[in-house]
Formats: sequence, C-alpha cells, structure tokens
Amino acid sequence: MTLGDRETTESEEMTPESIEPSGKGSRLISKVLAPAVRLWLRSQVEQVEALQVEITAGDRQILSGYIQQIAISAKNAIYQGLALNQIQLTGQNIRVNAGQIVRGKPLQLLEPIRIQGSVLLEEADLNASLKAPLLKAGVTEFLLTLLRSGAAGIGSNRDLNLQNFTIQLRSQQVVLGATLVSDSGNETPIAIRTGFALAAPNLLKLVNPQWLPHATAKRGLPLSDLDGYTFNLGDETEIHELAIDPEKVTCQGKLIVLPA
Repeated sequence: MTLGDRETTESEEMTPESIEPSGKGSRLISKVLAPAVRLWLRSQVEQVEALQVEITAGDRQILSGYIQQIAISAKNAIYQGLALNQIQLTGQNIRVNAGQIVRGKPLQLLEPIRIQGSVLLEEADLNASLKAPLLKAGVTEFLLTLLRSGAAGIGSNRDLNLQNFTIQLRSQQVVLGATLVSDSGNETPIAIRTGFALAAPNLLKLVNPQWLPHATAKRGLPLSDLDGYTFNLGDETEIHELAIDPEKVTCQGKLIVLPA
C-alpha cells in the first residue's frame, strides 16, 4: 500500500502563540492542509484555547479536494461574541479548494457541510455574551415580545427600553432578567422564568413560563397563553439533546455550515 492510498490522521493543538502538528503521517496534512485549516478556524473565532484538530484523509483524496473528516475540540472559544466553554465538533465529506491551498491560498469551503457535536456553556459565559449583539438581540426580542403581549400589564403602543440583562440557570429552567427604563428614567426590574423543551430538532418551546417581579423571586405569575410557544431555530440548525443545569447548559446537535 502506498502513502497515497493510506488514510492518515493528524492531530494538532493551538495555543494563543502557536500550533504544532503532533502526529506523523501524510506530509500533505502536516505541511499543507493542517496550516490551512488552522488559519480558517482562527478566522472564524475571536478567541480559542486548547484547540485540537484531527484530520482524516488520504493524500489522493486531499489532492482531489476531498477531506473525509475533521474533528475539533476546544475550550473558551468566542464565536460572534458568544462564549463557549467547551466544544466538540465533527464534520465529514468536506470539499475544499485543494488546488489553491497547495499554492498557499486560504482554505475555502466549496459545498455546505453538516457539523455534529456538543457544546457546553456556563452561566458566567452566557452573561458575558449578553454584551455581544448576537445573544443580546435575541434576549431583547424575546422579552419585548412578552412585554408587548400584555404579560406585564404594559401597553403595546409604548416604546420600551430594556437594559442590564442577566441570565440565571437553574435545574431545567432559565431566568431572564432585565431593567425596564421608563421615558422619565424610572427603572423597574422584570424577569421571566421558563423551561425549554424540543418540539422538533429545529423547534424550541417554552415550558411553564412565569412572569417574575424580579430575577430572584420564588413565585411568579403563570403565563399560560405562552406555555408551549415555539421558536424556530432555522433550517440549518438541529438540537437533539438539551440539558439545563445550575450554572451550565449542554447541547448536542447538528449545524450546516455554508460556504462564504
């Protein structure tokens, strides 16, 4: 069996300073493909620690632009402002611009790829992520929808200003808190406590939502009309398992990554 016929696996670990191949095998992986994958990954995130990349492919496959599998694990990654404590992802049947990579050009995806894996988010990371547009916009829209529905006795025609968002994780429940600032500058704490369940792989539904006078309140007002309300995660996202525990959320699912 020649080197071109043999499938090889190459692992590498990224620190803030450098990344070095740790395996022996295909020179195309260690000298060409691994650095290209490294640069592409770094372009997708704002920060990453303890990143490990395992590439499985044969030389002939690589030269044709085909990668059988890439497995990734990392800690403390920041993606579009969202802090992810732990990540384990695997992508298969990946098509890339091999001819350009060999000439030193950046890696590009040629076809959509389906990524599967798991993500762990801690409560502290979620609260830090509330400063980023991605999560802040989603939480703001969610709370404004509830407020304008009349859940808190607030008129739907009123301009609403929400500030100071917080997230608390409890056993199978999430508490979203904020401060409602009136036109005159008066501040009123508001919060909603709810469970989440999967109505379908891409549909997340509310379970027993309650309106709270503040984020630490033990009793709340049931929002019966919103029980079972669903959120569509989009056609590119699937969640297969979701576990909410005190101070952490773990999620397993699939995601389609589209070429730029």
